Amino acid sequence: MTTLILLRHGRSSANVSGVLAGRTPGVELDEVGRGQADKIVERLAGVPIAEIVCSPMLRCEQTVAPLAKDRGLTPVTEPELAEVDYGSWTGGSLKTLSKEALWRVVQAHPSAAVFPGGEGLAGMQARAVGAVRAHSARIAAEHGPQAVWLACTHGDVIKAVLADALATHLDNFQRIMVDTSSISVVHYTETRPFVARVNDLAGDVSGLIPPKPKRRRKPAARSSDAVVGGSTNA
Repeated sequence: MTTLILLRHGRSSANVSGVLAGRTPGVELDEVGRGQADKIVERLAGVPIAEIVCSPMLRCEQTVAPLAKDRGLTPVTEPELAEVDYGSWTGGSLKTLSKEALWRVVQAHPSAAVFPGGEGLAGMQARAVGAVRAHSARIAAEHGPQAVWLACTHGDVIKAVLADALATHLDNFQRIMVDTSSISVVHYTETRPFVARVNDLAGDVSGLIPPKPKRRRKPAARSSDAVVGGSTNA
């Protein structure tokens, strides 16, 4: 139905300070993160991006700003792609939080983890997946079934969306790695998603460029069938 590029924000000041930033306002990209944001423009050159959807967190807005300027796009702010509400854990030292009993639950049984005064990881996954699928359907209707769009959000949010796309339980999402400024790619079809990339930092992105449409009255939707025997690129 569409191709989604999941972009994690660039490196922030909190990423290098050992602090759980969460929804703390004003957390900005550091110098490395700003450089990563600039490189996204070059990396995705040639990939037609119909829309940019963005978490309301400042570090995400700063990450997509160079790309949005280059493409002449205005990012759509999506509150449901915001960082996890870590409640009273927000702003805490990761070293200190790792000694809490809840830390083991987050690591081993995240679907049961609910942050004190905040939200549960299962609730986060539900809101994020719902938002992604709603935008996918909307963008397909507005831009066609071959449309490529980008969503900039946070590590745990991306891991949760990928777990859903992989049809794996949320309790397995800690096995997925999502580095700052990495892209992951999901092709959404009418019946199921296909995960094309995970935590890609420097791979060739030419495969994200949709093929030139054949002469037909209506663009063809992406097939929901998997390739028997593996990818045709093998």
